[in-house]
Amino acid sequence: MHIVRHFPRQIHEEEDWITLADGCRLAVRIWRPMDAEREPVPAILEYLPYRKRDLTAMRDAQSHAYWAGHGYAGVRVDIRGSGESDGVLRDEYLQQELDDGVEILKWLGQQTWCTGDVGMIGISWGGFNGLQIAALQPPELKAVITLCSTDDRYADDVHHMGGCLLGDNLSWASTMFDANTCPPDPMLVGERWREMWQERLEGSGLWLAKWLKHQRRDDYWKHGSVCEDFSRIRCPVYAVSGWADGYCNAVFRLLAGLEVPRKGLVGPWSHKYPHLGVPGPAIGFLQESLRWWDHWLKDKDTGIMDEPMLRVWMQESVPPSARYETRPGRWVSEPSWPSPRIDMQPFRLTSGHDLLPMTTASTLPENHDETPLTIRSPLSVGLFAGKWCSYNAPPDLPHDQRDEDGGALVFQTARLDQDIEICGQPVVELEIEADQPVAMVAIRLSDIAEDDKATRISYGLLNLTHRDSDEHPQPLEPGERYHVRVLLKHIAQQFPAGNAIRLSISSSYWPLAWPAPAPVKLTIHPAGSRLLLPCRSPQPQEEAALPAFAPPEAAPPLAKTLVQPSQETWRVIRDLANDQTTLEVINDEGTFRLDDIDLELSVRITERYTYAYGNYDSISGWTQWERCFRRGDWMVRSVTRTLMTSTAESFRLRATLDAYEDDSRVFAKSWDEEIPRDLV
Repeated sequence: MHIVRHFPRQIHEEEDWITLADGCRLAVRIWRPMDAEREPVPAILEYLPYRKRDLTAMRDAQSHAYWAGHGYAGVRVDIRGSGESDGVLRDEYLQQELDDGVEILKWLGQQTWCTGDVGMIGISWGGFNGLQIAALQPPELKAVITLCSTDDRYADDVHHMGGCLLGDNLSWASTMFDANTCPPDPMLVGERWREMWQERLEGSGLWLAKWLKHQRRDDYWKHGSVCEDFSRIRCPVYAVSGWADGYCNAVFRLLAGLEVPRKGLVGPWSHKYPHLGVPGPAIGFLQESLRWWDHWLKDKDTGIMDEPMLRVWMQESVPPSARYETRPGRWVSEPSWPSPRIDMQPFRLTSGHDLLPMTTASTLPENHDETPLTIRSPLSVGLFAGKWCSYNAPPDLPHDQRDEDGGALVFQTARLDQDIEICGQPVVELEIEADQPVAMVAIRLSDIAEDDKATRISYGLLNLTHRDSDEHPQPLEPGERYHVRVLLKHIAQQFPAGNAIRLSISSSYWPLAWPAPAPVKLTIHPAGSRLLLPCRSPQPQEEAALPAFAPPEAAPPLAKTLVQPSQETWRVIRDLANDQTTLEVINDEGTFRLDDIDLELSVRITERYTYAYGNYDSISGWTQWERCFRRGDWMVRSVTRTLMTSTAESFRLRATLDAYEDDSRVFAKSWDEEIPRDLV
C-alpha cells in the first residue's frame, strides 16, 4: 500500500463530544482541513461501537485523514455505550442508536466548518446503520457507502441462513460480550471511567440469549431490515462486499430493490475494506470513495455514474486452501442488475449421481434409473467449511471438500469440454422428504480440478421447516414429499475446461450451522430436482474498456510498538478413543502499544466446537475472550466465557463475566438460561 504523506489540504485532528438532546455525550474524533472554517467541507460519518480511541484507531487514521486531506471532514463517532461515549449498549441497531445517528447528522450539518452535506460510510455494523439511518431520510444525509452489510437482518446476517441457526451467531455474540466489557479511557473521561465501566458491565447483558428468543423472522428482525421497504431510502447507495465475506448477497438485492442511483462492487475479499482487502488483489478504494463523494457531496463530474452499475471479480479456478493471499481472476461488469445477459442454465440430478445439462436430459439411456437417493450425514460434515463470515485470519476459508463429501450425496458433471463462467446466485430445486419433523439441508457447489481436489465455490442452507416462510415455519410430515428451493451464495466463478462441477447435499453442516434436534435421513428424488447456474458469456471488448482501479493508498498509520506477536491456529482434533471431535480456533492478537496515547492492548480469543460421534445431545460451542488494557500503573482486564449446548427440546446457555482492575476482581456475573427450540 502506498502511504500518502502530503495532501492538497493540511489536516487538523481533534477529539470531542457531541451532546444529544437527552444530555448523553457521544465521543467523536474529527479529521478536517485546517482551513475548513474559511472553506467549509462536506462531512463523512462512520458510526460504530468499536472504540475509535484504540480498537479501530489504526484503520480510522488511515482513511479519515485521507478524506480530510482531500477536502472532507472525516468523523468517527462511538455509539452510545461504547468507547468514551456515555450510556450502555444493550443490543445492535436499536431505535435509540438510529435516532442518535439522526441527531449526529443534524449536529454535523450545523458546524461552521461543514457545508451541511454529509455522507455515511461503514463496514459491517457501520454499513448496517448507514442503510438504516438512510431509511429515516435525515435531510443532511446525501449519499451512503455500505460495505459488508445486509438489508435483511434475519435471512442474511450472522444469526441465520435459510432459517438455520449459524455457528457464527455464538461467535459474534461472544465478540460483543467482550466489547461491552471494555472501559472508557481515563485519559479522556477522567475519574468517571470507573463508574461508566461498572454501568456497562452490569447493564449490557447477554445478547446471545436475546437473539435465541427470536428463532423465526419476527418484528425483532424486521426492525432495521431495510428490505422491508426499499423505497424509504432516497439517497444514492454504493454497496460493496467480497466473495469471502458473509454479506455478498446483499449487494445484489440492493441493486435490484433500490430505486435511487446505486452501484455495486464485489471483489475477492473477506470482511475487510477493499484497500486492505484479503484475499487480494486489494484496490485503491479510498480513491474510489472520493470519486463517489465528489460526485454526490460536491457536485463534481467524476464519471463514476457513467460506468456500469455492477463490477465483480470473476474468480479463476484455484486449489482449495483455508487462506489465500490472492485470488486470480479479472474484473467484469454488468450495466444493470438483474442482468438480462445472465442465463439460468439447468442441470438435472440423476440416480447415477450425474449432473447433466438439461439439454441432454432427453438423451438419457433407456435403462436410466430414477431411484430415490438417501443421505443421513455424520456430524463431521462441516468441519472443513470455514466460517460463515471470513476475516482471512486465522485461516478460516473452506478447505478441500473431499473431506466433506464422504458424508454427502454427490452429483457431478462430466469433465468440461469448454470454460463455463457463472455470475449471480445458483439455485437448487429439490424434491425431498425427511424422516423427522425438523430437518435441514446443506448444499455445496464445488470446482473439481483435474487432480480431483475440490474447492468450494458457493453453498446454501435451508431449514426445511422454513420451506414456505421464515415468519411462519411448519414442521415436516415424515415421508411426505416437498418441493423446495435452496438459494446459494452469489458468486462469479470460472470453471475451466477439464474441470468438473460438483453438487453435494448433506443433512448437517456443523459447526457452520447448528444441527437439527436429531439425526435425519433425507430422501432426494432426482427426477424432480435440478441445479440452476447463472451462466454468463465473457465480454472481452467491454472488459478491456473498464477503467482500472488504482493501487491502494492511505494516510500514514499511527505509530505502534509490537510487544508480543500474534498467534493463530485452526485445528480439527479427533479423539478416536472417546469418539469425540473438536474444532479449535485460537486467535491471539498479541500485545501492541499505541505510542501516541501510551496504551497497551491485548486480546486472546479461543473457540471450541465439539460433538461426540452420533450423539446430537453432545453438540457444544464454547468461547473465551481475554482482553487487557494497560497504561503505566493502570491495568484493566476482562474474561468472558460462553457455553452453548442443546437437547432436542431446548438450547442452554451458561456464561460468565469477570472484570479486574490491577489484580483485583471488581466485577463478576454469571448466566444460566434455557431457551426452547422453535423448529430449529
